[in-house]
Amino acid sequence: MNLLRALAAVSSMTLLSRVLGFMRDAITAHAFGAGAATDAFFVAFKLPNLLRRMFAEGAFSQAFVPILAEYKNKRGEEATRLLVSKVATMLFLVLAGVAALGVLGAPLIVLISAPGFTADPDKFQLTADLTRIVFPYILFISLVSLAGGILNTFSRFMVPAFTPVLLNVAMILAALFAAPWFDPPILALAWGAFLGGALQLALQVPALMKLKLLPRWDFDPRDEGVRRILKLMAPAALGVSIAQISLLINTLFASFLDTGSVSWLYYADRLMEFPTGLLGVALGTILLPSLAKHHADNDTSQYSKLLDWGLRMTIMLAAPAALALGLVAVPLISTLFFYGEFSAQDVEMTRQALLAYSVGLMGIILVKVLAPGFYARQNVKTPVKIAILTLVATQAMNLAFIGPLGHAGLALSIGLGACLNAGVLFYKLRTQAIYQPQPGWRVFLGKLALALTAMGLFLWFAMAGEARWLTYPFTSRILHLGALVAGGGLVYFGCLALLGFRPADFRRRAAE
Repeated sequence: MNLLRALAAVSSMTLLSRVLGFMRDAITAHAFGAGAATDAFFVAFKLPNLLRRMFAEGAFSQAFVPILAEYKNKRGEEATRLLVSKVATMLFLVLAGVAALGVLGAPLIVLISAPGFTADPDKFQLTADLTRIVFPYILFISLVSLAGGILNTFSRFMVPAFTPVLLNVAMILAALFAAPWFDPPILALAWGAFLGGALQLALQVPALMKLKLLPRWDFDPRDEGVRRILKLMAPAALGVSIAQISLLINTLFASFLDTGSVSWLYYADRLMEFPTGLLGVALGTILLPSLAKHHADNDTSQYSKLLDWGLRMTIMLAAPAALALGLVAVPLISTLFFYGEFSAQDVEMTRQALLAYSVGLMGIILVKVLAPGFYARQNVKTPVKIAILTLVATQAMNLAFIGPLGHAGLALSIGLGACLNAGVLFYKLRTQAIYQPQPGWRVFLGKLALALTAMGLFLWFAMAGEARWLTYPFTSRILHLGALVAGGGLVYFGCLALLGFRPADFRRRAAE
C-alpha cells in the first residue's frame, strides 16, 4: 500500500470525525454554554480520555503493534491468532477492573482531579455522577484500540480511522434529543459517550472476523508475548501520554481559576486536536507498523528513510496549521461556538488559550511521529526519560505562567513542553544513529518558509480584523471562514507547486 494514499485515507476519516466533533462541541456550547455544568462534564470525561490515551491509543498501541508485527512476520498465522486472544483476554480483565474502580471511586477521582470543585458541593456531586456514567468508556475504547492495532498491522486502516465518528454521532444525538429528558440535561452527554464507546467496539467485530482474528477467551498471563507487551506497556504509559498527563494537571490548576476556565481550555484544546489528529495521529498510525517491520528485518536504511519521510510530511502539513490557528483564532472560535450561552467573553478567553496552544502545535505533532521511532524498536527507556523531563519542565512553566497569563499560561506550558519533548526525541534519534537525515533539508525548509509567509499575509489581510466576527450573522461567518480556509490552502500549496513540490515526490510504499 502507498503510504501517501494511506495517509490520505486515514486523514479523510479523521477529518470527518473532527468535523463531527466540532459540531458536537458547537451544539454543546449552544445548549450548555461555558459554565458549571460543562466544567463538570469536561472534568468527568477528562480522566477516561487520559486513560484512553495511556492504555489504548498510547502505551498499549505502542507496545502491542511492534510485537504483533514481529509475530505476523516471523511466527506465522496460528501464533499471531493465539497472541491476539491472550492479549485481548488480559486487557479485558484489567480494564474491567479499572472501570469498576472508577465507578465506585468517582468522588475521590473528582477530589483529586478538580479539588477546587469542593467549594461548590452541587458542582462536585454533579461531576461525580457524570464520572460514574462515562468511566466504562475506557473499557470499550481500549478494546477498540486492540482491534485497531490488529487492523492497522494488516494495513486495514479505514475501519479504525472511521470508528471515532460514532462517538461524535452518539453525543450529538444525545445533546439534541435526549438532553430535555434528563435532569440536569448535561447527563445526556455522559450517556452519549457511554453509548458511543459501545458502538465503536461493535463496528470492529466484522473486520476482525474477516481477518479470522476475532479474539477468543484465552487467559494465559504467563505467555511470552503477553509478558513482553506488559513489560513494554507500563513505562510506555508515561512516555506516550505526557501531554495528556499535563492536561489533567492543568485541569487541577484551572479548577482554582475563574468559572469557565476549564471549558475555555477544553474548547481551545479541541481546536488544537483537529490538526493533531488529522496529521500526528494519522502519521503515527501508518508509520508504526512499517517501522516495526523494517526493525524486524534489521533494515536500518529503510527505517531511517521512513522516519525522514514522516518528518517532512509532518513539517510540511503541521507548520501551516499552527500558523493558521494563531492568526484566525477568533474567526474559528466565533464560527464554531459563538451561539446561545457562549458569550463574547468566552470567545476572547478561548482565543487566548488557542493562541498559546498554537505556539507548541508543531512540537505536539512531531512527538507523535518521533516517539514511534523508538517504540517500533521496542525501546521504551529513552522516551520515558524524556517524558519525565518534559513533565517536570511543563509543571515548572505552569507555576511561572499561571500568575501573569491565567488559563492561557497553562496552555502555553503544554505547547512549550511538547516542543522540548520533540527536540530531545529528535536529538536522541540522531545521536543513537537511528535516524540519518536525507539530502535536501535546507532547500525544503527554505521553500516552506516562503509558502508560509505568503499564506500568513493572505490570512491576515483576508480576515479583515477580528471585531467584525462577533457581529457577523451565522451565514456570513461560515462563508468568510470557508473562504479563509480555502484561500489559505490554495495560496500555501500553490506556492509549493510553483517552487517545485509534486505529490509524486512524497509517495512511499508501506513495508509488507
